[in-house]
Amino acid sequence: MKDNGRGGYIHLRHVRAKCARLPYMMHQTLRSLRPLGQASSIWLRASTKLVVRAAPRRSYAFQAGGSPTFQVFNRHTKWLQKERAAADAEASRESDYLKDEVARRLCERLLDINRSFPKVLDLGANSCNIARALTAENPDPDPALPISPPLATRIEELVAAESSSTLLHRDADLPFNKDITITRDVLDNEEFLPYAPGTFDLVLSSMSLHWINDLPGVLTQINNVLKPDAPFMCAMLGGDSLYELRTSLQLADQDRRGGISPHVSPLADVKDMGGLLQRTGFKLLTVDVEDIIVDYPDTFALMQDLQAMGESNAVLGREMGPIGRDVLLANEAIYRELHGNEDGSIPATFRIIFMIGWHEGDNQSKPLPRGSGEINLKDILSTE
Repeated sequence: MKDNGRGGYIHLRHVRAKCARLPYMMHQTLRSLRPLGQASSIWLRASTKLVVRAAPRRSYAFQAGGSPTFQVFNRHTKWLQKERAAADAEASRESDYLKDEVARRLCERLLDINRSFPKVLDLGANSCNIARALTAENPDPDPALPISPPLATRIEELVAAESSSTLLHRDADLPFNKDITITRDVLDNEEFLPYAPGTFDLVLSSMSLHWINDLPGVLTQINNVLKPDAPFMCAMLGGDSLYELRTSLQLADQDRRGGISPHVSPLADVKDMGGLLQRTGFKLLTVDVEDIIVDYPDTFALMQDLQAMGESNAVLGREMGPIGRDVLLANEAIYRELHGNEDGSIPATFRIIFMIGWHEGDNQSKPLPRGSGEINLKDILSTE
């Protein structure tokens, strides 16, 4: 249990769901009651929930060289959203609970890799959530194991790359900066990496790549800037994230306006990501999914927090201006009717896709050639 800094407490239980390419599987989840307003508190409790497929997907296919990239998101709009969100530093920090939790879970996976990483890239660093996770005491949550030092002790330099300067430098004066060497790089375009091939011993990315238009191109560049036998580890929103909000807004739009406008951005499907990593040159792939379910007082609090996170809709061709009051009120009623909790709160599901891929190296394990086996599987399985 730890103080959240706003008069409440967070109760955490270590959970991990290994479910690569199984979108209908029962996933271990984390439910939280998000504090908003006075006399509120945070509670995170472990639970299990069956998530039903409901959201549209982004599917990826490879184009011929030189073909224009299909644009889904407005990069300038997304940059403005991040800048405006970070301008209110206090509200932005209070809304970092999701990004901090995802960064912690991503960095926790580094415990499975027994090596040091002299130079690390944090691509799409946001407010340096990964740096905070790396400097945390005792990153291994298993109480049966001895206390471990912060993961930052295995890193000489962390290059934090982000397009929003205000967000990137928001916490530059906080104490965690003294525990790790951070170089902050402001990128003109996160889809073009200004780094030489073979620069980094590790590339991390948390809660950022779901806003990339040319994801295959960016993954290829990430593979290129890695040293041989160096890992890439990523966590991004995908699949059925915010399916409750998506479906209720669609029904509210249809009811009040007689049509549907895209209010929630499309996301990648976990089934695509393994093949995408493989086609962009990564080896020894791992893909798994975890759901983080956050309980909010109402839909207005949910959308307020999404805005403070810089996670508002940025789809090209979206309807400009705020959503109409009649649609918002209808959305609140529909959301509660379809998805509301018994305690009066409403759940919001954030599906996180975790991926690990390695740049090819001479010393990596490789599958044996086809036909080189000496034992017939039929003989082993035979009951005679």
